[in-house]
Amino acid sequence: MPHRFNRVANSMWADDHRAVRFWLYGIAVLVSVMVLVGGATRLTDSGLSITEWAPIAGMIPPLNAADWATEFTKYKTTTEYQTVNAGMSLDQFKFIFWWEWGHRFLGRLIGFAVILPMIWFWTRGQLPAWLKPLLIGLVILGGMQGAIGWWMVKSGLTERVDVSQLRLAIHLTLACVILVATIWLARSLAQHSESPAQAIAWQGGALIVLLLVQIFIGGIVAGLDAGMAYNTWPKMDGVYVPTGILVMEPWWQNFLDNAKAAQFLHRVSAYILWGAAGLHAVLVVAKHPTTTHSRRAVFLFVLITLQACIGIMTLLLQVPISWALMHQFGGVVLLVFATAHWRALSPRNIISSTPRSGVVSPSYGAA
Repeated sequence: MPHRFNRVANSMWADDHRAVRFWLYGIAVLVSVMVLVGGATRLTDSGLSITEWAPIAGMIPPLNAADWATEFTKYKTTTEYQTVNAGMSLDQFKFIFWWEWGHRFLGRLIGFAVILPMIWFWTRGQLPAWLKPLLIGLVILGGMQGAIGWWMVKSGLTERVDVSQLRLAIHLTLACVILVATIWLARSLAQHSESPAQAIAWQGGALIVLLLVQIFIGGIVAGLDAGMAYNTWPKMDGVYVPTGILVMEPWWQNFLDNAKAAQFLHRVSAYILWGAAGLHAVLVVAKHPTTTHSRRAVFLFVLITLQACIGIMTLLLQVPISWALMHQFGGVVLLVFATAHWRALSPRNIISSTPRSGVVSPSYGAA
């Protein structure tokens, strides 16, 4: 009887916050699109086409020939133009400009999509008290992401012909952290079909950490164009453990600046993630058979396996844009599903500050 009451209470509480939940889902979709557009911007070498950071004025793209000439002239001062793209036409410049402008525009759109509805829900008393400081934290993370994006672009405007791979990896990883936080909050407002499994919830969190580490290393690989070489699998450069991966001093610098070491690390971390997901699926099925938790754990392992296969094909084909974007999209889908899985495993003891009909959200213990 208490369990049935919890189900009813949970359902009614979720209905009270449906609008807020779907708003957060919308933010997650926009962040996911932002990550993919960022990937396309990187793959088309478009990231340095806008040489200034103008949060307000930059919202308006060039509107006439004079505006385009001004932007093109600014780009011609960059090392990338002088070294790589010298002699490119205005139409070619417009192609890379629109990718970068679209990426920045999406960032501004996400800012408005977070702040304006948040103010609306806040003033109408539709936000639970526990959610308010977390949403403010989300806004702060978004502001940091914009600043880090410019910090990244700035690294490629003078001496380099590309952005810093470390700054690229930080920019990508923070975007994924924001995505994880958004999904976590949205799922905290949702109805769940199973009681939490607190004893194994840490495993879901550990998989998220491994995923974020893998994404960070993937950013380093992308920044170094490390996937363009050693296009064989399972061997790399003819062997399973290649030589020349620790030639720099200090040793850890290899994994930031040595393309061979970065790709090898990306492979090893993928094996670790795949093995951890497989072990997690086995443990959940053994402890919670025939539950939604076990089905999700198995499906998560299937998704990670599929993502690994896409990554291998991307490598073997020497990173065509279509496969690279598919690999990045797979990573986003995987991260969203893994976060939802982790949230479902974790305790749900949040109490709504605006319950309907006197109903509060249920507080579950360990399953």
